[in-house]
Amino acid sequence: MAGPLSRIGRTSSTRRRIAFAALAAGVLGVHGWLAEELSEHIDAFQAASAMPPRIEVVYLRELELAPPPATAPAPPVVAPVPKRRVRAPQPAASAPETVVVQVAPDPPPAALPEPPPVAELPAPVSPEPVASAPEMAVAAASAPAPSASAAAPFEWPASTRLSYKLVGNVRGEVHGDAQVEWIRQGSRYQVHLDITVGMPIAPLITRRMSSDGELTEQGLAPRRYDEDTKLMFRDPRRLTMLFEPGAIVMPNGRRRARVGGVQDTASQFVQLSWLFSTQPELLRTGNTVDFALALPRSVDRWVYDVLAQEPVFTAFGAVEAFHLKPRRISRPGGELVAEVWFAPQLRYLPARIRIEQDPETFIDLVLSRKPEIAGE
Repeated sequence: MAGPLSRIGRTSSTRRRIAFAALAAGVLGVHGWLAEELSEHIDAFQAASAMPPRIEVVYLRELELAPPPATAPAPPVVAPVPKRRVRAPQPAASAPETVVVQVAPDPPPAALPEPPPVAELPAPVSPEPVASAPEMAVAAASAPAPSASAAAPFEWPASTRLSYKLVGNVRGEVHGDAQVEWIRQGSRYQVHLDITVGMPIAPLITRRMSSDGELTEQGLAPRRYDEDTKLMFRDPRRLTMLFEPGAIVMPNGRRRARVGGVQDTASQFVQLSWLFSTQPELLRTGNTVDFALALPRSVDRWVYDVLAQEPVFTAFGAVEAFHLKPRRISRPGGELVAEVWFAPQLRYLPARIRIEQDPETFIDLVLSRKPEIAGE
């Protein structure tokens, strides 16, 4: 017969089992709730980080080259206008002596009035003289130029694709291809920069840099930037930057203040093309252009120095272009530097892009065909 102590032990054991079962049920419930919440957050993150679908475009024709720009406008050749001699007014000649013949004893006639001085003679009325050719040239040269407000408003070009041949050095000589696509759909734009190093069927490196945003009166306004990198025998790497009205969400989740006119790695090339199309006078050796640039690791102000006008030897011939090289204002160095050659003959599009990490690590992109246009 079990004693009181035995009954007490059995009761305590039963209570412990009930308490453990309740605790286990609670833990499972909390884990289930956490799993459900985590799943929802993961789905929301994946939906937010998914790249915008690429706008498909059909390219219809090639862009023809415009005449090369003159390095400096030559002054008009104007023939010297012959000087006209202006004779000083001479004093009035005294009236000639008049001989009066007395025919009859009539009183002598009144003396004739003296002619007025030459300077006071009234000018004869005659039709306006026709200006000579030299005078017309001088008048045209001194005529005021039409005001800027009379110029036609800027129209964003149709969707355009640029194809490049790639050479460089990345731990050895490398070859490949690259492509830049400017896509416009109403007030929305996309810029895609695709780089392939190695054979297309088995590339060593592929990288796609994409900018998606809106067209404004100040140029491009990015909404997001995505960067996909794939290296042979390595897992793909993905970076995303979101451009909110007052902040930029960096790839690591940190937020930086957004400043006006900020661009990303891909949009900067088209922003500069727009800037030079609307203000071509900026492309002069010695000038500088600057704006804020949001890179995956930093947001800073960059300056582009206009170095020189020089030819770029493309697959379809030499193209005159302006060489620009960037530099960061606050902390020089530490980022990839993209030198660009903008060609006025090709609507100020980049004829050459050189992306350099250091003198021994770089890729050089030169146009391999004329730009392709989707239609206008």
